[in-house]
Amino acid sequence: MLRFVKTHAYGNDFLYVEKQDVTDVPLVALAREMCDRHTGIGADGLILYSRTSDGATMSLLNADGSRAEVSGNGLRGLAALLLRGDDRAGATVTIHTEAGSKLLTPIGESHTRQVFRAAMGLPADVREISLMAGGETLRVIVLNIGNPQCVVLGRLPDEERFRRLGAALEHHTVFPAGTNVEFAEVEAPDRVRVLIWERGCGPTRSSGTGSCAALVAAAAFGGAARDAEIIAPGGAQRVEWLDDNVYLTGWAEVICEGEWLR
Repeated sequence: MLRFVKTHAYGNDFLYVEKQDVTDVPLVALAREMCDRHTGIGADGLILYSRTSDGATMSLLNADGSRAEVSGNGLRGLAALLLRGDDRAGATVTIHTEAGSKLLTPIGESHTRQVFRAAMGLPADVREISLMAGGETLRVIVLNIGNPQCVVLGRLPDEERFRRLGAALEHHTVFPAGTNVEFAEVEAPDRVRVLIWERGCGPTRSSGTGSCAALVAAAAFGGAARDAEIIAPGGAQRVEWLDDNVYLTGWAEVICEGEWLR
């Protein structure tokens, strides 16, 4: 038996298992089995964590078993897990990831949902390029916000085009390690609507790092402000692109915990 906790943020859901409990377990197979939505528990990813004096370390496997450097929503879910029952005023959490250490500050709660402002680091290698994908020539913005991102600015695609281009861009030769993909439409300077195709998972209802990438791309190339609401199918998060960090604000909640019997 293996103990797990499940959280979600705006429908982007994760399973959490303590690293010490899976030292002799094939992790790729475990992620695929646990994250399967028909024969497993169901999730967008599996997060392995160890508690530390200031928070925790974490590593993330996508639903297909591939590795990911970081997840903004996954960070918040882990912080919500760690702070359950913690009544200390001003308690912060630092999560140490493959993309560096991320500081999360609780700023409120509503029922079972805890709201955090997370310092996600600064974007790197932000540039616009042209490429062929899914039978189309596209202008896309590529960047890294702890993980690779590709943003397509313009009117949001219909379902067929979203799936065709999302899959094609994720595995494009320009991105040898794969990439996350966001389709972003600037509706107003302070409001950007997005659809998300996540590396190793496919369509997702939300993404923290994807929301950060969409804001950076929209501000740099699409006329958006550097502080805006990013609206995904699962809900809206606030992203601020400041001189010292990109800050991501939103909620996460613990859904359930139990035992994996397989």
